[in-house]
Amino acid sequence: MTVHFIGAGPGAPDLITLRGRDLIASSPVCLYAGSLVPAALLDHCPPGARIINTAPLSLDDIMAEIVSAHQAGLEIARLHSGDLSVWSAMGEQLRRLRALDIPYDVTPGVPSFAAAAAALEVELTLPGVAQSVVLTRTSGRASTMPPGETLAAFAATGATLAIHLSVHVLDRVLAELTPHYGPDCPVAVVWRASWPDERIVRATLETLASTLATEMERTALILVGRAISTTEFEESRLYAGDYDRRFRPVGTAPRFPATA
Repeated sequence: MTVHFIGAGPGAPDLITLRGRDLIASSPVCLYAGSLVPAALLDHCPPGARIINTAPLSLDDIMAEIVSAHQAGLEIARLHSGDLSVWSAMGEQLRRLRALDIPYDVTPGVPSFAAAAAALEVELTLPGVAQSVVLTRTSGRASTMPPGETLAAFAATGATLAIHLSVHVLDRVLAELTPHYGPDCPVAVVWRASWPDERIVRATLETLASTLATEMERTALILVGRAISTTEFEESRLYAGDYDRRFRPVGTAPRFPATA
């Protein structure tokens, strides 16, 4: 039997992959992070499924539930919010599963930064403005940041920053970013992207502190960079009429000649 780690997406219950939905439906045991995963996803569980909210559990408790289900020969759906590749605490679970020789697989999900960008209706990588997106956070009680991974270091690149779990230390974030981006740099704070109670605040680094009328929970995402609001950017060469590409040969001697 297999433990299926599934990215449950940012919040909207229909922002889950078909594979993830089908794995939930075929697993008689479901462990989910109840503080962040929408309860509506549990509707995909089969009748009579054992559904366990892991929010109040320790890692040892979670592993005990997984081991018990595995010993009973039951497929297990393990749901985490967003995508499992960042800040999911999946790595420590996989390490224990490998030690126990319990098989597992991983199904990706829609990450929160992508849902936030969609809510803002922006592309985070505009030609001539930004071609990199840095996913980062500030140090917290659960995980400290390595010494070289500072907001100032990332800001010095001019990339678009998606700063997670840091709105509660907003003053520090603004102080570290402003010298590099400038006070007029666009910034947006998105709370619960794709949920019915989604909230968006748009401002600049200079005005954000005063624009946030009320505190947002620490799960709010801060997006910083010129790409967030500029209309002054180059058009991509990808769709230029004279751009010679494999699927649209151009000119008398195209780089990728059309084949019959």
